[in-house]
Amino acid sequence: MRSAPTILHLDMDAFYASVEQASKPSLRGKAVIVGGLGPRGVVATASYEARVHGVHSAMPMSQARRLAPNAAYLVPRFALYRSISDQVMALLRALSPLVEPLSLDEAFVDLEAGGTAWDERSARLVGAKLRADIRAVTGLTGSVGLAASKMLAKIASEEAKPDGLVVIQPGSEREMLAPMSVRTLPGVGPATGDHLRRAGIHTVGEIAEAGEDELVRLLGKAHGHALYAMALARDDRPVVAERETKSVSVEDTYDVDIHDRVRVGLEVQRLADRCVRRLRGAGLSGRTIVLKVRRYDFSTLTRSETLRGPTDDPAVVREAAARLLDSVDTTGGVRLLGVGVSGLADYTQEDLFAQAAGGAGEEAAEGEEPEPAPEPRPEVPVERRWSAGHDVRHTEYGHGWVQGSGLGRVTVRFETPGSAPGRVKTFRVDDPALEAADPLPLVQTPPDLPEPMRPQEAPPPRPLEA
Repeated sequence: MRSAPTILHLDMDAFYASVEQASKPSLRGKAVIVGGLGPRGVVATASYEARVHGVHSAMPMSQARRLAPNAAYLVPRFALYRSISDQVMALLRALSPLVEPLSLDEAFVDLEAGGTAWDERSARLVGAKLRADIRAVTGLTGSVGLAASKMLAKIASEEAKPDGLVVIQPGSEREMLAPMSVRTLPGVGPATGDHLRRAGIHTVGEIAEAGEDELVRLLGKAHGHALYAMALARDDRPVVAERETKSVSVEDTYDVDIHDRVRVGLEVQRLADRCVRRLRGAGLSGRTIVLKVRRYDFSTLTRSETLRGPTDDPAVVREAAARLLDSVDTTGGVRLLGVGVSGLADYTQEDLFAQAAGGAGEEAAEGEEPEPAPEPRPEVPVERRWSAGHDVRHTEYGHGWVQGSGLGRVTVRFETPGSAPGRVKTFRVDDPALEAADPLPLVQTPPDLPEPMRPQEAPPPRPLEA
């Protein structure tokens, strides 16, 4: 483990909910819950105002509604979240070539590898400037932890929440960890935590006192060794800049179990097409097609088929997924379906055939008529759906967002990130003056990033509390 706190962990504060509050002035300072709004939906993120009521991520949405009935419930806008995440990750990559994203809103950075920090003072300055830059570029806040290892940097960022910065000084790690709950350590979930509690082990310090042999006896060799090392603050894992994508997949959970076998087949075909679009968007192809089916009784079945070569052909993926579905009994109903592709490559089997033929076949031979393009299918009009929280534009009232819809009506609040809380109007769902719109930037004109902090401007240390 290094001798200076030059590993940084950034965690954006209640990211999805904070984005929604920043883009909707009427929701600032209020409880906001983002996630699936159907009967089987789960909470993706809850604002700090909603957490006061006991709402947290991964909670069933039905339970969240009981705890916080007056909160704003919104459908995620992942395209917007990704665009803001890209801005944040660009700031991190300006600090070091070694940035390890964990999700859209969380990442490790090796400041020493980027030459931007080499001791506690320089690391603290970098952390303070990063938080200021994130606020200037996105209008959002993030919490920063700095330590000599990844595990400790993540613990520090948790202690820093919300909107703070905590530095763990090398040499103080064991003393700092000792009084903390065993659940603080990575990999200690409810089951392991209960197992340790029954053995009389409640804190990290008690893990260290128990000794490695006792932990191996309680938890098994691999988990026992790893947990003992963490309790002693031993963590030499490097920051890894690029993580290899092992699979691409999509899945849907249905509000009502699907019993119709034909409907199940159509859903699998639709998921296969979505999966291929994501695959192509990443410039990848794959050899193994995977089907996931969760049945009415929560039993989950996974089937896979490996092709002769990698493909990104939607027809091939659809056909393979359909064959896999034939081997699954869906009697009783299906609550979740998923289609994935693994065994990834950056080429397709068709590419190899083309290369072997010297590129022949890409154009019609001389004198031959090219195959005509298929006739476009006529568009079938469908009823417009208005998702809560999504952006709309009205020809008279301008930009707004959907507060809710039902019974043939849609209610819209007209406001923008830079406006005051706006007025509310209700329209017919088929009102021709109302249309879906792209999200507006949270910061209309991002200012120039702040100059680097001078040494005398370094913030005072923030004490670390257990």
